[in-house]
Amino acid sequence: MKLALLADVHANMPALEACLQHARAAGANRYAVLGDLVGYGPHPVEVVDRIRELEDEGALVLRGNHDTLDVNPVLTGTSWADMTAAWTHRQLDDAQREWLAQRPLTATLGNVFLVHATADAPQRWLYASDVQLAERSLQAASADPEVRYVFGGHVHHQSLYYRGAGRGLMRFVPRAGVAIPVPPHRQWLATVGSAGQPRDGDPRAGYALLDQERHLLTFHRLAYDHDSVADDIVRAGLPAVLANRIETGQ
Repeated sequence: MKLALLADVHANMPALEACLQHARAAGANRYAVLGDLVGYGPHPVEVVDRIRELEDEGALVLRGNHDTLDVNPVLTGTSWADMTAAWTHRQLDDAQREWLAQRPLTATLGNVFLVHATADAPQRWLYASDVQLAERSLQAASADPEVRYVFGGHVHHQSLYYRGAGRGLMRFVPRAGVAIPVPPHRQWLATVGSAGQPRDGDPRAGYALLDQERHLLTFHRLAYDHDSVADDIVRAGLPAVLANRIETGQ
């Protein structure tokens, strides 16, 4: 099975479609969307509807912190997330908000553990952004001895951590399009990057593809029309800084 792993779409429909089209062409036959379907971006209705279709076709869909916030927005908040949550809330209808609220925080698929943030405290929205936090997440998921792989999003970067023989967890920075052997005799944790709002200085959409038969993991980056999405953000009346993020990948 080839499992396509997407996270942090952030209401960016062209980026989502770019990832899905590439994954299909690469032979993906199962999909997992690891939370933050909405928030920040201008296409919440379209993205939620498309991912609901994916779920109907067998995809696993998790809830992220922005999905949670946009169902119950903080109307007096001053962060970019708070300021856009109320707008997103108004765009979605009751059925879409209810569906988002009902998505689980974690899921397990064979020897794969899926989470938006970290396995040790998925409801606290911690960032697996360094070796120590990744170690805690991997240890928590490994309470199930069958789990060999942990995949998450939230950090908007692509990273791979693995447990070396007789050593602690080590971090590996992947190259886009290069398949990495991930044999199951080791334990692995990956942050799959952001489909809709990367923050590593590269505006291209990101996702990962796990070939479970060959034990290969490939991180991908895909060009799409991010300028049109930035324009949609401005036209929607959302903060201009969010358009700049889309254009610069920051």
